[in-house]
Amino acid sequence: MFDYMIVGAGFAGSVLAERLASVADKKVLLVEQRDHIGGNAYDYYNHHGILVHKYGPHIFHTNSRKVFDYLSQFTPWRPYEHRVLASVDGQLVPLPINLTTINTLYGLQLSSDQVEAFYNLKAEKVDHIRTSADVVISKVGKELYENFFKGYTRKQWDLDPSELDASVASRVPTRTNKDDRYFTDTYQAMPLYGYTKMFRNMLSHPNIKIMLNTDYKEIVDIIPYQRLIFTGPIDNYFNYCYGKLPYRSIDFRFDTFEKETFQKTGTINFPNEHLYTRITEFKYLTGQVHHKTSIVYEYPTAEGDPYYPIPRPENAELYAKYQSLADTMTNTYFTGRLGTYKYYNMDQVIAQSLTLFEKLTQVKPKVELNGHAKQHT
Repeated sequence: MFDYMIVGAGFAGSVLAERLASVADKKVLLVEQRDHIGGNAYDYYNHHGILVHKYGPHIFHTNSRKVFDYLSQFTPWRPYEHRVLASVDGQLVPLPINLTTINTLYGLQLSSDQVEAFYNLKAEKVDHIRTSADVVISKVGKELYENFFKGYTRKQWDLDPSELDASVASRVPTRTNKDDRYFTDTYQAMPLYGYTKMFRNMLSHPNIKIMLNTDYKEIVDIIPYQRLIFTGPIDNYFNYCYGKLPYRSIDFRFDTFEKETFQKTGTINFPNEHLYTRITEFKYLTGQVHHKTSIVYEYPTAEGDPYYPIPRPENAELYAKYQSLADTMTNTYFTGRLGTYKYYNMDQVIAQSLTLFEKLTQVKPKVELNGHAKQHT
């Protein structure tokens, strides 16, 4: 008899499995339909010997000391601040839009104060900010909106920004200084030996049993357990009784080149040309030294693995119906990006799972989290 059956071995499921096993001394069965742990953060060495992320770039960043200290139990870190360039009008300029971006595009030499006035001059009044288009146009006007956001958003979501919730655009700020870091979080780092190694350390506990290549529906009525934690798509759990929740997926196409670097920075976005949205070069992220380099092109699609919940009011209403069903369940819990239909970053998923653990056990875990990772080999 297992105390918990947990469906999904990504961050949401693995964090809960580790906490329940190591702190609450519960016996956990972790069920994963893929052939590996780590969820979408899974990384591996390709046949060229280069560490790549199978499901696109995963760059860890957080403002939460609690989340960072938690993961530090399972990995040492490589400090890394991600930088993104956007290809606009034949030039590569920093994204988020900053002082350098404006001065480069417009051939100006503005100061921080002057670029703020420039934004204000370009900005257009929007009475009621409801959509992503409203957010961007109200901050920087239509020209910058069309150069940086409109085309990229159409490719990524297959929707015009005017059809998307304001939360999507609010993820990408504008700046008045030369700060060209994509994220400004307090903690920005990559697991020194990769995400998969970190997950292995996390799940290496005698109370945790793992079943890969397994659809939980094949075993849920056979293997006895007391509580179920589901981190897969909530609509799938309820057999799509209200219809499918919409997601966007990505077709990842990898390539390797016989040279040390391919591009100027970790990620280059292509808002207005090509069918792909961006190219990421993994060696920038991992710090690996190798005479070859591997990249990934991202082609957004409507079909495939569910990656991005689509933030629109009608989708939120559909999710609310499933949430109402979930609320009637006893000893069954839903968490993670797919289980709660939320466009969460990795650190938000981890925080959500830590909170659920505390709720399940009714006690705060007594674990020394001092921020200093142990060396793992």
